[in-house]
Amino acid sequence: MASELYNIIEGVSREKGIDPQIVVSAVEDAIVVATRKYYKSQENLRAVLDKDTGKINAYAVKAIVENPEQIEDPNLQVTVDQARKLDPNAEAGGELLIPKVTEGILGRIAAQLAKQVIFQKVREAERDTVYNEYIGHVNEVVNATVKRIEGPDVILDIGKAEARMGRKEQSRLESFAVGERVRAVIVRVEKASKGPGVVVSRAAPELVQHLFQTEVPEIYDGTVVIRAIAREAGERTKIAVMSKDKDVDAVGACVGMKGMRVQSIIRELRGEKIDIIEYHEDAVTFAEKALQPAKVSRVTVVDSGEKHLEVVVDDTQLSLAIGKKGQNVRLAAKLLGWKIDIKSEEEKRQEVEQQMSAMLPQSVTPLENVPGLGEGLVEKLNAAGVTTVESLADMTPEQLEAIEGIGPKTVEKISIAVNNYFSSLESGEPVAAAESEGSEEAPGEEVMAADGSAEVAESAADADEHTAEVEAAAEPVDASETAEPDENAEVTAPEKEEKS
Repeated sequence: MASELYNIIEGVSREKGIDPQIVVSAVEDAIVVATRKYYKSQENLRAVLDKDTGKINAYAVKAIVENPEQIEDPNLQVTVDQARKLDPNAEAGGELLIPKVTEGILGRIAAQLAKQVIFQKVREAERDTVYNEYIGHVNEVVNATVKRIEGPDVILDIGKAEARMGRKEQSRLESFAVGERVRAVIVRVEKASKGPGVVVSRAAPELVQHLFQTEVPEIYDGTVVIRAIAREAGERTKIAVMSKDKDVDAVGACVGMKGMRVQSIIRELRGEKIDIIEYHEDAVTFAEKALQPAKVSRVTVVDSGEKHLEVVVDDTQLSLAIGKKGQNVRLAAKLLGWKIDIKSEEEKRQEVEQQMSAMLPQSVTPLENVPGLGEGLVEKLNAAGVTTVESLADMTPEQLEAIEGIGPKTVEKISIAVNNYFSSLESGEPVAAAESEGSEEAPGEEVMAADGSAEVAESAADADEHTAEVEAAAEPVDASETAEPDENAEVTAPEKEEKS
């Protein structure tokens, strides 16, 4: 009949779910530690629990050798002759057990030390048992009961052990009460020094997969397959499904009649939104489906090796495609496993225009080629760093007036000259030679004096007289008038020298 001590050990073993022999070994190790502390001995000690009487005996264990010359440590070895004085059956190569008195000499301190050793051994055995029990069930769903709440963490009872669910493993839509039954996914099992070694989650995508397998018979029997899941717990989940039977609609099977199946899952997830998408092997088609409810204009594969897609949507669909804080495109990219760039039609058009303008050669025209700009004005502009017509055209009137020696009237003159120059380029008309010679300022135009003030080059009357002279010079001359040479019309160089 087992002793009372052994019955207690068996009860503790059943409660902790560990082998009774582990508890017995812990008790024996505790007695060894207490005995060694009392005797202050370096001998090899061993304790043995008598199952029937409940008595724990301590022994000093020594190896038996043949000759005294073989003894290296008297605390650990003994000769066969010495051993036979205590045990007539002792033989060389065996062990000699020398009893150590423990009854009545192990006090309160030794008992406290033994208690600590027993608790430590039992805890280690319990952690090993829990680890071996649940390490093979990672990513599986278990039914649990809320046992207690420790700050942001929830401690769950999963049967043979306790599990911890941290704040990151919870959905923001959920709150828990003690005693409530929930379903959770075992995400990892660890040998922690304190507390439970099992970590569970209700934010893992495996929970959604398990719920669909429970609610949808076609998924349970393999007719419909879940190919990918992307989830942001408490916000939205996208799930891609594919049917192996052409007569079975994968999306319809998951939604159920009047949405009963998916609504049951949404209730379990406390109102989390779920998008069910038909899976496609073609990444372009799959991307169009994954970005629903937004309507996609076109999808382009930027780099198949790097898995990079470019999606163009209508301007009115851009915000819907991106989603709240980028959630829709982020989940779509996670579902596809591709990087997705979303652009509106206007953004794409501007990008194409920039690329085309970058490909075209940039024309650079010196200021000297612009009719109407005098040499003095060109020098002032060059001194200010403006050397081309293109850079001059991009300047504002305020920027031009900031240049020393240029006033509002000169700015107006520059504007007219630049506009006339570009107008002539667009119409294809050649620039007048008189204007392109780079001569001094035209009559009536404003030029810059040395002191920087504006003055008129010629008066209006002088301009009219100059014009008349040009017209007269352009009239044809009669040939008869030039046929007879005038004697006084020309004097040769020798004649000039003689007269002089």
